[in-house]
Amino acid sequence: MKNKKTIGVIGHFGFGKELLNGQTVKTKTVTKALEEKVGSDEIIKVDTHGGIIKKMTLPFCIIKLLKNCRNIIIFPAHNGVRVIAPMLVFFNQIYKRKLHYAVIGGWLPQMCINHKLLVRYLRKIDAIYVETTTMEDALKQQNFENIVVMPNFKDLNILEEDELIYNLCEPFALCTFSRVMKEKGIEDAVNAVKKINKDYNRIVCTLDIYGQIDDKQVLWFQQLMDACPDYIKYKGTIPFDKSTEILKNYYVLLFPTKFYTEGIPGTIIDAYAAGLPVISSRWESFDDVVEDGVSGIGYNFEEENGINDVLEYAVANPSSIKKMKKACIAKAKNYTPRVSIEKIKML
Repeated sequence: MKNKKTIGVIGHFGFGKELLNGQTVKTKTVTKALEEKVGSDEIIKVDTHGGIIKKMTLPFCIIKLLKNCRNIIIFPAHNGVRVIAPMLVFFNQIYKRKLHYAVIGGWLPQMCINHKLLVRYLRKIDAIYVETTTMEDALKQQNFENIVVMPNFKDLNILEEDELIYNLCEPFALCTFSRVMKEKGIEDAVNAVKKINKDYNRIVCTLDIYGQIDDKQVLWFQQLMDACPDYIKYKGTIPFDKSTEILKNYYVLLFPTKFYTEGIPGTIIDAYAAGLPVISSRWESFDDVVEDGVSGIGYNFEEENGINDVLEYAVANPSSIKKMKKACIAKAKNYTPRVSIEKIKML
């Protein structure tokens, strides 16, 4: 153990690519914070991005990390956890290292209900870091005793109060800032903006859409944008560490997600750092992240047109949105590397 590295990381880094999905961003963000804590020379990284060859070499990479590191931290998504966690626990019977699992999103409790064999392996991991207390409660109800709440976080420049921008007049500039796909409710955002402008018979709101377009939904999005008026635009991607300076210019962020098991969406952390209130569907962990009426406004998750009523309220009440902006930058301070990374123990 004398010459062992402190941490081995197994995650979706996508080295050499500009990937902005939540899994990649969280893997890179947490790893960077760990490097600042223990030193970059104390960390060995294994990138899970790739095809069949990468999958075939994974067992050898895991063994190498177990041989050379005192702690192993994994960042798998839905499919990856069913492979990586059992493999890691199995080989660790020989090496006896400390195992850590940083969960991305809020889907793990439901997966555990449907995959009892996986649960046996997950209980042998020293610490599972979930993003919300909702997830913690759900897993403890399944008799997990190794759950630690570590909120998702980003290393962002959080605005000061005197840096807040108040664009409180028409047309109200709205945006989305997530993966561009049906499941993130992009079409709902588009339709809501179209509707309110039609109802008022003028351009009350504009909408800018940011984010990587899902590879399998390019045609759908192209057709959606072809049918959009000029006040709705696709603005491409923004580096994940440059979001504040762009988002601060908007009135509110729209997040009509259709993923009920979101954890702490990175897009909301971005919005808070920029002093940007959130209009969102009430996903499972909504109350862990959004203080309704304080840092954002929610609507019933299953209410198809719920976003319309909330947007109508936001347009009619700019003074309320103005108050929320200060609350947002206060909330952003709960999602910083300094606050969250201390949750990872046993290093």
